[in-house]
Amino acid sequence: MPLAMDGGGGGGGRALDCRSFWKAGAYEAPTAPTREFQDALETGDFDRARVHPKFLHTNATSHKWAFGAIAELLDNAVDERSNGATFIKVDKSINLKDNSSMIVFQDDGGGMDPEGVRRCMSLGFSTKKSKTTIGQYGNGFKTSTMRLGADAIVFTRAIRGSNVTLSIGLLSYTFLRKTMKDDIVVPMLDFKIQDGDIVPLVYGSQGDWDSSLKIILDWSPFSSKEELLQQFQDVGSHGTKVIVYNLWMNDDGLLELDFEDDDEDILLRDQGSASGGFSKSQKEIVMQHISHRLRFSLRAYTSILYLRKFDNFQIILRGKPVEQLFITEELKFKKVVTYKPQAAHDSQVAPVKIDVGFAKEAPILGIFGMNVYHKDRLIMPFWKVLQEGSSRGRSVVGVLEANFIEPAHDKQDFERTPLFIRLEARLRQIIIDFWKERCHLIGYQPLDPQLRSQYKATLKDSGGPGTQVHHKASSARRTGGLSSNLLPDTYDDITTVGLANNGSHSQSSGQAQENNMESEGLDEDLVEIGSSGVLDPNFIEKLSEENIALFSRREELRQRDTQLKQTIGGLEHELEETKKKCGQLAAQLKAWKNQQHLP
Repeated sequence: MPLAMDGGGGGGGRALDCRSFWKAGAYEAPTAPTREFQDALETGDFDRARVHPKFLHTNATSHKWAFGAIAELLDNAVDERSNGATFIKVDKSINLKDNSSMIVFQDDGGGMDPEGVRRCMSLGFSTKKSKTTIGQYGNGFKTSTMRLGADAIVFTRAIRGSNVTLSIGLLSYTFLRKTMKDDIVVPMLDFKIQDGDIVPLVYGSQGDWDSSLKIILDWSPFSSKEELLQQFQDVGSHGTKVIVYNLWMNDDGLLELDFEDDDEDILLRDQGSASGGFSKSQKEIVMQHISHRLRFSLRAYTSILYLRKFDNFQIILRGKPVEQLFITEELKFKKVVTYKPQAAHDSQVAPVKIDVGFAKEAPILGIFGMNVYHKDRLIMPFWKVLQEGSSRGRSVVGVLEANFIEPAHDKQDFERTPLFIRLEARLRQIIIDFWKERCHLIGYQPLDPQLRSQYKATLKDSGGPGTQVHHKASSARRTGGLSSNLLPDTYDDITTVGLANNGSHSQSSGQAQENNMESEGLDEDLVEIGSSGVLDPNFIEKLSEENIALFSRREELRQRDTQLKQTIGGLEHELEETKKKCGQLAAQLKAWKNQQHLP
């Protein structure tokens, strides 16, 4: 990518006329005059293909969802763990030129040397060939930054041997549009540490270096070379900082990313409305569930973004570490099913372990879906393999890592290859089999006739609905019919429902083992979804009553946690004050001893 020889900016505004991402690409590009092509032929510059600035916008439309773009930048930092990265910080900053909001990504990875940062800013170039790294297409940085805002500036510091370099790169759609460029221009600045001082590192001519500096100062949030270099002060000895500014807005003229409603989160505006079909009380609970919050809460989304627990690495969002959430640890009556992908005969694909169980909110809220990861990264959260509105499969949640299929470029879906279609059919069958085998454990009447009769006998022996049914039903109506986890913590224990041990339990266990070993042979008749599961009314009433107690207990624990945090904060403040006083007393004592000439 060549450098422009003029700043092309001067005074005037530094934002596009259209700040809506989905409309910002609709403009007529100027056609280069014939003389310009003639000059290019004479200088030899015509030997390369040109990339028009409109491609930056078109390329970024692969991200339909802003959080998908943020995830790409997180992936780059997670991949840097092999180079010593221990954190990635995501936070808000302010553009001092116009007081607008910016989003900042900063890690302490290995950083990029001048060659590396040029590869990063180039289109479609990637050196990631590992089977474990998430990035692979060499396009993520460009698509993600341009999806979040019109402009991005990169600061990176690297140590290669005895050489310490600092590099700055500007990818500015605003600059290219406002100056009517017909080719993508990416100004770059490089520095090196020499005898403890930061000195310019010039690869071309000094004129090119000075031109790049002028463009960056004209079109970035920084007004001087000193301000640019100040950005490296918190980078440390190595690492990378990416600042995205001129953030995109929605149709109402508000930023897509909401920094104001939650000081510890970044929210997606226009994405937080609850789905229909729930009572008012249920909606409040649904909106707090991870399957809903991940649509608009970056903290919720990143909490399940990676399948395995980080070792010595943190995602720090708005100054607070993101606590990883592992869906498999919250499943009730969990079962592990082995699936062997039916790949080509000459390919070796290892069997895949699929964790499947009931969501902890089962059965009332009916949260369900499969969470499919690829190389540790979440691709499809709560994928509804079965149709909504069906009772069969209700509340069943699964987790698997499907490294045998390739994700789409935005890493929010998979290409619909034959492998993927077979996986979808197999997951559908696994959910149906699991539901048929264990739906009675969350209060549905068993589908198996023999098991159903035993279940009814168990309810009869326990006293049936009893005299408190009317009172409990009233409680259920007051709480909107919400459910809670009434069942024991030992979710995998099938005997907890109290069925008579007449061989049916061992039969179920044998069937479970048979299902675990099963890897092919779909029964398409069972794939049809019905609604034969009937929820036992007595079970609803028990769950609703327990729900009230659990939510009250949760509020008490939250208040206690807040009080403890305040107490800890007060004690830490007192400790600091005491340390200061001790230091002062020690200094006074030392001075007194010196005056008295004491040893």
